[in-house]
Amino acid sequence: MSDDGVKVGHGDRVDDDSGTPARWKIVGPGLVVAATGVGAADMVATLTAGSRYGYALLWAVILGVILKIILVEGAGRYTLATGYTIFEGWRSLGRWTTWYFGPYIIIWGFVYGASAMSSTALPLAALFPGIDLKIWAILMGLAGFVMVWLNHYATFEKITATLVGLMFITIVLLAVIAAPNFPAMVKGLVPMIPEGGLLYTLALAGGVGGTITLAAYGYWLREKGWYTPKWMRVMRIDNTMAYVLTGIFVLSMLIVGVEVVQAAGVALSAGDEGLVELADVLKDRYGDFIGTAFLVGFWAAAFSSIIGVWNGVSLMFADFWGNMRGLGSDHPDTRIGGKYVKWYLIWLTFPPMVMLFLDRPIALILAYGVLGSLFMPFLAVTLLGLLNGRRVPKAWANRLHTNIALALTALIFIVLGVNQLWNAISDVVG
Repeated sequence: MSDDGVKVGHGDRVDDDSGTPARWKIVGPGLVVAATGVGAADMVATLTAGSRYGYALLWAVILGVILKIILVEGAGRYTLATGYTIFEGWRSLGRWTTWYFGPYIIIWGFVYGASAMSSTALPLAALFPGIDLKIWAILMGLAGFVMVWLNHYATFEKITATLVGLMFITIVLLAVIAAPNFPAMVKGLVPMIPEGGLLYTLALAGGVGGTITLAAYGYWLREKGWYTPKWMRVMRIDNTMAYVLTGIFVLSMLIVGVEVVQAAGVALSAGDEGLVELADVLKDRYGDFIGTAFLVGFWAAAFSSIIGVWNGVSLMFADFWGNMRGLGSDHPDTRIGGKYVKWYLIWLTFPPMVMLFLDRPIALILAYGVLGSLFMPFLAVTLLGLLNGRRVPKAWANRLHTNIALALTALIFIVLGVNQLWNAISDVVG
């Protein structure tokens, strides 16, 4: 027990640093969670925002970065302050959390596995059209599987950093070439909602970089060797800087949407195929080299999401399943290389390959949409419960301004979740 009566976490918590002072390095868990959260769908959403509304929603992009910093900081703070994983925290809130999270992570993994492999295959199929898209998708799934199965966290982090560098440099340079209109960007900092664009604005603010992997941050802190509150300041710097980089990346996509897509007067497809269409627009305007470079950046962004999910969400599943079997979160079976991590890694990779050859299974897609629409509200609301009261030492509990920020974040995600839920049901019924 702590001095203020709060039950603290696992007794053998020791930082893997031989007692050296906590220092921040630019490559850390924050970079991993930010890179994993930004995928092809986020790139398309930002491009579409730019092509429809110009720079008018620039403020919403910045708001989205702030929301993610708040959420990820909360997940990291809970883990460092208590020594418990986020799933152990959820269980302390009641059985309802397990009844939601268990089915969600199973269904989500199956459907996401197929969509992630397809997204990552799209730029490769455009670069090498002689090979079928499904073959590329399978190869990308297998590549992610091997990288996570054979490597420890340190290697995974280095691979992710390389992919982030590739996608960041490619997209930011493209934005520079596109020559942004700075006076218009300044006007876009003033909050406004286009006529009929309320839900679209909220979706842009809440959707970019927001997935289940936000909750994986605490697991990556543990794999990094950051266990105790002495890493709190480093964690906050790590998280903030990672999402600042994410914000620059998303801003660059917005610039491309305005200066390239809107200027060309084209309408991109709503799905990931819109990014391949953008590559064609870039080739027409700037030449083959620029269009090809964009496809490489697109691939890097998509593949970083694959290996991030394959690693982080497998750790979350292993923690869930280990706790269900009474093993606890420190058992070797729940850590990198453990059998429960490998089970979920197999689940993410091989069964979803079947979906690459089948039509959409309506019941599964509906369940995925329903459960998925509830996850971000679930995370925001449960963090409010975990970071107040006696579940966290008083020194690390929420202050008033943090509670207000989390409550506003929860409200935004609840609105988005209800809308996404309605859309999921309407798509199936329609």
